[in-house]
Amino acid sequence: MLERMRLDGKLALVTGGASGIGRETVKLLAEAGAVVHIADLNLDQAQAVANDIKDATAHACDVTSEAAVASLFIGLTRLDVLVNCAGVGLVGNIEETSFEDFQRLFRVNVDGTFLVTRAALPLLLASRGSIVNIGSVAGMVGVKRRFAYCATKGAVHAMTHQLATDYPKEIRVNCIAPGTVDTAFVEGYLEKYHSHEKDKVRAELNQRQPMGRLGRPEEIAYLALYLCSPASDFMNGAILPIDGGWTAA
Repeated sequence: MLERMRLDGKLALVTGGASGIGRETVKLLAEAGAVVHIADLNLDQAQAVANDIKDATAHACDVTSEAAVASLFIGLTRLDVLVNCAGVGLVGNIEETSFEDFQRLFRVNVDGTFLVTRAALPLLLASRGSIVNIGSVAGMVGVKRRFAYCATKGAVHAMTHQLATDYPKEIRVNCIAPGTVDTAFVEGYLEKYHSHEKDKVRAELNQRQPMGRLGRPEEIAYLALYLCSPASDFMNGAILPIDGGWTAA
């Protein structure tokens, strides 16, 4: 049964693969047998990840740039798995959100997913490949002072449904909706907005998940592996929360 989770002979591309959920996904896909390409703004960090993996290649790529995305795909002659993990966040309600920041989040989280997916589509159609988008519970429910972030993740969820509708037999497209995950992103948020009360806010973040703790990047990665493996071949167009019970409460 576990052989259905193997990706031997498959080629995968993970955007935002140099850190956090992306990095753990890269490592797990490689462990399952895939040859992995890591695309990230931070080439040094992506290369450091690639150096620890047998079959991995690092690429510098700004997913908001059509030219950069086109350049990324010049050397790719086939593709079986795409994981759209590159993303950014923002704290603020609508009154606190500038138009510039609103546009910035859409450029990375939505335009980036669009540009990479569109570029990858011919290769994925040829292989009957799989796309895994990283959404968020913020695309399913309202989260206080996350106006722009909620909007962008809702768009990622909608694109997942739409692609699965347009290509129901040609490719599979699914989306993971994590709760708060313990990554460098969370540490950056605490440092930027709550440097004087980190322990207090960290405890609040833990309690926001009904299980009483943050998610771990590798837990999200295991779900990503399932979604792009033959084990989930009947799953298409799904939005899967992995959130410690947040959306169920």
